[in-house]
Amino acid sequence: MTMNDQILQIIIPACGLVSGLIGAYISLQNRALLAEVRRELAELENRIILRINGTYVRTAELKLRDENMHVRIDLLAAELRNRNVAGD
Repeated sequence: MTMNDQILQIIIPACGLVSGLIGAYISLQNRALLAEVRRELAELENRIILRINGTYVRTAELKLRDENMHVRIDLLAAELRNRNVAGD
């Protein structure tokens, strides 16, 4: 065996090992990136849902407030009519 053959016997498995390590590193990086993206998507989804729910709650509260205001106005109008009838 020549010196070149011995070097090739060392270099070829070393290249395979380095290639495998690089592949494993890239795979771990991709998993970490994917986990981070999923976490950010979940946070964004929660913020959107909270905003939508808040809008619906505010809309329902405003509708209830509006109905309550109409009832109060109707009661005041009836009270004024009764006073006017009693005053006549």
